[in-house]
Amino acid sequence: MQLEKQYADIIENICKCHKCRLGGTRKKTVPGEGNLKAAIMLIGEGPGADEDEQGRPFVGRAGRLLTKILADAGINREDVYITNVVKCRPPENRVPQSDEAQACKVHLLRQIALIKPKFIGAIGSTAAKFLLGDNIGIITKIRGSWFDFEGGIKLMPLFHPSYLLRNPSEEPGSPKYNMSCDIKKLKAACEEFSNV
Repeated sequence: MQLEKQYADIIENICKCHKCRLGGTRKKTVPGEGNLKAAIMLIGEGPGADEDEQGRPFVGRAGRLLTKILADAGINREDVYITNVVKCRPPENRVPQSDEAQACKVHLLRQIALIKPKFIGAIGSTAAKFLLGDNIGIITKIRGSWFDFEGGIKLMPLFHPSYLLRNPSEEPGSPKYNMSCDIKKLKAACEEFSNV
């Protein structure tokens, strides 16, 4: 019960937040959703138009593809926790600006501290750079690699599903194929941790 109360407090703070300009242009805040005791947390860049309408993360075309990739790897979307770096939609789906991401950082860190995931999948270059630093490298080079994140959490950068929609090939070595492999790697690490 304490967990749910703390989570409700985080959500309330996100919904009332106007620390940056995005608070004035959003339709709905998109705090995140999923299992509050998830071993895997997926963190994307920011909400798009569909997410802004519904108040839920990854529900548009990219989100449906992400859900399918998770399912193909044997992961139920409901078993992970999914959120974004920023909780409000940037206009025209532009990349969140650094001051917007910094304004939202307190909310994201509170979510991570509450959920205590063992693994984080950073979805896309923006999320990976925000969580690991700008000098981490390009997503095509670092995706599928493990990085140490604070609190002993292991973090893996992943391709963003919107990138996969623009690159639909599933041939070995393609972005879509690599994303599938990376999600399976994430699941295997989670299973191995659970068996320790």
